[in-house]
Amino acid sequence: MDRARLADFLRTRREALQPEDVGLPRGRRRRTSGLRREEVAVLSDMSIDYYSRLEQVRGPHPSEQMLASLARGLRLSLEERDHMFRLAGYATPRRALRTDHINPGMMRVFDGLEDAAAQIVTYLGETLKQTRLSAALIGDESAHTGLARSLHYRWFTDPAARLVYPADDHPAHTRLIAANLHRVYTRDGKDSRAAAIVDALLAKSPEFAQVWGEHPVTGPYCPPKRVQHPQLGLLELHCQTLLDPDQSQLLVVYTASPGTESHEKLQLLSVIG
Repeated sequence: MDRARLADFLRTRREALQPEDVGLPRGRRRRTSGLRREEVAVLSDMSIDYYSRLEQVRGPHPSEQMLASLARGLRLSLEERDHMFRLAGYATPRRALRTDHINPGMMRVFDGLEDAAAQIVTYLGETLKQTRLSAALIGDESAHTGLARSLHYRWFTDPAARLVYPADDHPAHTRLIAANLHRVYTRDGKDSRAAAIVDALLAKSPEFAQVWGEHPVTGPYCPPKRVQHPQLGLLELHCQTLLDPDQSQLLVVYTASPGTESHEKLQLLSVIG
């Protein structure tokens, strides 16, 4: 690990970022040319002390998970992320299999959707970033670990994953999720993350095994959804997506038609959280 060069790299990337680049207000008393250390720490989901020590060449050896968080917080390109991993003494992450890094352009769009029900997910249903309104609508889906990070896995193994949607819609969701896994598995092969999820589901879920055996095929679009909120009841929502094919990620935004009861409920949810 090259601590001095890593510290210098972090500092230069922090100073190159402007508040507007990450959806933060500039304010009148800003003296730094770029972001403050505490702002980068918040964007990277780590303590201010931890990040400060990294820049001051006295911090611990950051884990790969911490580096991935820093890459997102500093809006690094894939090339910059790989360089940072090498400075920290790690092998460059395999791009075909590691999809946690969010494209800086995608992050800029996401930052502008702070008041919307939006989230960034992988093609395997792993939520990487989620707005406050999205978490209030469907729950915090970024808190899961292991195979359970994938909604596709939770759908067939955790009954709580289905509580968000009306029971009448479960068969359609089941087929859509299985079809999506089928598409990603076919694309990425037997040594992929998709294959690990498929193998685990085939061993645990007879329902998945049955649907998987039917070779379901659907389009890569996000159809309208009905969400059963525990306090507000049923919301009928539209689903818009922005695809990043290189990273196998989607920016998903839930909206409701103006003037409808669902639109009023979504506005109320943005207030009560």
